Amino acid sequence: MKACIRRQYGPPSQIEIESTKEPVLKEEEVLVKVHATTVNRTDCANLTAIPFIMRFVLGLFKPKNIVLGTDFSGEVLSVGKNVQSIQINDKVFGFNDLGSKSQATQTAIHQKHVFAIPANIDFKHAAASLEGAHYAYTFIHKTKIQTGNKILIIGASGAIGSALLQFVKQYDVTVAATCNTKNLELIQSLGADKVFDYTKEDFAQDNVRYDFIFDAVGKSTYGICKPLLHKKGIYISSELGPYAQNLFFALSTKFTKKKVLFPVPFSTQQTIPYISRLLETGGFKPVIDKTYPLEQIAEAYEYVHAGKKTGNVVVAI
Repeated sequence: MKACIRRQYGPPSQIEIESTKEPVLKEEEVLVKVHATTVNRTDCANLTAIPFIMRFVLGLFKPKNIVLGTDFSGEVLSVGKNVQSIQINDKVFGFNDLGSKSQATQTAIHQKHVFAIPANIDFKHAAASLEGAHYAYTFIHKTKIQTGNKILIIGASGAIGSALLQFVKQYDVTVAATCNTKNLELIQSLGADKVFDYTKEDFAQDNVRYDFIFDAVGKSTYGICKPLLHKKGIYISSELGPYAQNLFFALSTKFTKKKVLFPVPFSTQQTIPYISRLLETGGFKPVIDKTYPLEQIAEAYEYVHAGKKTGNVVVAI
């Protein structure tokens, strides 16, 4: 089998596609023939070990897992003897932020990370519906969105932001969003009531007060957004912030009216069934920017790492 390998933390240029042995299946694992995966922000963090805190879970000096990849969609080739609910030839998908070794032609995955793909979804869109939507779910379920709320999504055109925008539009709320010029039409089509073109406008000059500000790209700060919050408003960012300030603010604002929440992710056993239901009903349609062949995966990483992508970047295997 072929797999995308890196043996040290560093830039995309170090990624090599190598022939390796097929995975040895454990009793509670599923062997998946991978049809599609994505290159996402989590993958880039796993590749570079930036922020440094990633090293405490991935390996302090070098990565424990040398095969890249966090999400996948594909077909089941075989199952371990203790796997009951998954069968050979099932079409499945899944995500593990610590690594699924899925940027490969095959991967062995613990059954708890494997879910049935909805019947109306192809492999490409299944893979694109995972990482960003997983974190978007966490944003809305760490809060209590109510009818009439005003919400601002910073970075609505990314994988998290585009999923988050679709998720919050299930509620009777007013949503403003930021994006660049080329994505204005896309963000309007996903349901934003107001769109700021950040190349021309400064959302911080808005005179509206928001109940929730969701920073889906981590490029703003609580200090910038605080004046825009309603007196009991909540700010959540997808990143730690400068000097990991969002962890500090999550503690220091615990007993103040305006609050910072830190979105520790829910488990995939909670997020992916939710995503699947919305895929089935058409309430969520993942945005796909580009599709790369496996042989060009280093280029895909370069593109994503540069912050250029809209929605998701898929790798077809």
